[in-house]
Amino acid sequence: MKKQINAHSNILDLIGNTPLVKLNKIAAPLTGNFYAKIESFNPGHSSKDRVASYIIDNAESKGILKPGSTIIETTSGNTGFSLAMVSIVKGYKCILAVSSKSSPDKIDMLRSMGAKVYVCPAHVSADDPRSYYEVAKRLHKETKDSIYINQYFNELNIEAHYKTTGPEIWNQTAGSITHLVACSGTGGTISGIARYLKEQNPDVKILGVDAYGSVLKKYHETGEFDHNEVYPYRIEGLGKNLIPTATDFNCIDRYVKVSDEESAHMARKIAHTEGMFVGYTSGAAMQALYHMNTEGEFDEDSNVVVIFPDHGSRYMSKVYSNEWMENQGFFDTKNAETPEKIEYIK
Repeated sequence: MKKQINAHSNILDLIGNTPLVKLNKIAAPLTGNFYAKIESFNPGHSSKDRVASYIIDNAESKGILKPGSTIIETTSGNTGFSLAMVSIVKGYKCILAVSSKSSPDKIDMLRSMGAKVYVCPAHVSADDPRSYYEVAKRLHKETKDSIYINQYFNELNIEAHYKTTGPEIWNQTAGSITHLVACSGTGGTISGIARYLKEQNPDVKILGVDAYGSVLKKYHETGEFDHNEVYPYRIEGLGKNLIPTATDFNCIDRYVKVSDEESAHMARKIAHTEGMFVGYTSGAAMQALYHMNTEGEFDEDSNVVVIFPDHGSRYMSKVYSNEWMENQGFFDTKNAETPEKIEYIK
């Protein structure tokens, strides 16, 4: 009798069903129980695998994509990598407009996955023709047989997480989750999970993480887009200088803002205490937990799930580079962290 080989048909079968892991040492000063949803266990090392696969599958089912078609997107890096990965498996071309704020590691990874990359200036307005939003739109118009994913304004971004990440978290916590904490960029992750969890239990609190220099927190609180809130910041994939329709603000209870410096140190602290090599936005999400804890958000019965969106390998030239941290002024007298030195044996 022929033996059955236990193998997946391709790497896309590995998307989703990422683990939930209890946070121990780093959560010791906090009140409650804290668990990380580690999205770097997706094959493309980020939560964006879910969105890329879901949107492309949807386009195929509608006959929009055909063999040899071109997929075009605006990205800070992770969505682009996921789209490039899916494109390789499914036989599409991939063109990406990337923010210059993205780490060189991310840009190199996109090129290594066969994508054509356009690096656009980060600190220009969203409607500037040089912005990565406008460059992607132009490339879509100029490229025959192409689709523009448009994750910031695509309802399928929310739907992907509503159908996958939300149910996973609900099942992994046996319905006992009390709080979800997630960074808000395009808003698809936090909104999709929030919609699902709120349907199961309206009392689950949804807490968004925003960056100083971003408009999301104030817009959520006032309904006002305040240009004075916008200024350059370093965290990638978090916050925005526009209002994405892929963010369902009605599902989010409140936002907390975090800074570049504290988020960078917290990412490194997660690695040093939990052995989890996570990205910049994971540090931001964890830092937000500390702020919320100080404000009395949690109690002993709180079961808090925090989304760790991607892998630390994408930030080797940034938060995990002592030189970069020093150049940003992030090693200073008010911070206790001492950078590790390398010793060369001669």
